[in-house]
Amino acid sequence: MLENLQALSLDEIRAQYQTYLRQQSSKSEATIRTSMSTAFYLWQKKGADVFWSVVSSDSFETEAHAILHELLRKAGQTSSVSNYLSHLRCFRKFAQNQTSVVCSLPPTASFPQTGKRPSLLPAPTVEQAQSYLATWWELENYRLQEQALDRIFFKLCPHNTEISDILLKTSVLNDFYSTNIYNVYPVAKHILSLQIDKRLSSGDLSLVEDIQKIPVQGRILNFYSFATKYCSHHKPLDYPIYDFYVDQVLRYYRKVDHFAKFQNKDLKNYVRFKSILKQFQQFYGLERYNLKQLDRYLWLLGKESFNRYK
Repeated sequence: MLENLQALSLDEIRAQYQTYLRQQSSKSEATIRTSMSTAFYLWQKKGADVFWSVVSSDSFETEAHAILHELLRKAGQTSSVSNYLSHLRCFRKFAQNQTSVVCSLPPTASFPQTGKRPSLLPAPTVEQAQSYLATWWELENYRLQEQALDRIFFKLCPHNTEISDILLKTSVLNDFYSTNIYNVYPVAKHILSLQIDKRLSSGDLSLVEDIQKIPVQGRILNFYSFATKYCSHHKPLDYPIYDFYVDQVLRYYRKVDHFAKFQNKDLKNYVRFKSILKQFQQFYGLERYNLKQLDRYLWLLGKESFNRYK
């Protein structure tokens, strides 16, 4: 079977491997998705020839451990060698047609209510991002909500010169995203007063800070995440969305891979937040994905790994 696999493209191999994993009822979708990326880490870093040489080697355990250790040492992830090795070992069993053997895989870590980070997330890759984006399109509720929002923001109410239009957009965003705004009228009135259309058109990032600070009964309320969503749904390629899950993923990979230097509070500064996202995109070679796609990928990964409500 190994020779047959070598004649296929990476996407075709991954599709067959996914089917194999799903036949093992003990595997969760989160673990399957992780293995779909992590098992091919060696391929992504060293190419197909090295990957197949290691997978087919009679000294697989020794060679795989050595090369993964070296790659992960350079990435500052030596503690993850055993996890990457277990996923590659599982693929090797599949490639050798040992379908009667159940792979032993580490479960994908979830975010416990104590607030601790997970012990391992797979290294971001084009293949991993593509897998999560494909999953997003399969989530009918999110897909249809986005279509409804696009219709409202792009067709029905593209401008922000009428309070009724702003009220509609604010109310729908608040409902779909659960942004915890208990009285949308002051928010809509505030947005109207800012006369934001020209600033949106020019991609003015300082607009987010102006929208997020809402005066209500003598106090200033801070709706940062909502402000990023409001701007993003007008111009999704210019305004990335900030939320808890994206925040946690960026913090995690900062610690693991040092892709950028920033303090946690910098993620609440919108100019810095967008810059950090761009650094993440460049560090992991994800330039083919725009900011909207990057947001969906990071949000799903974060929701899966840092879910506060599990």
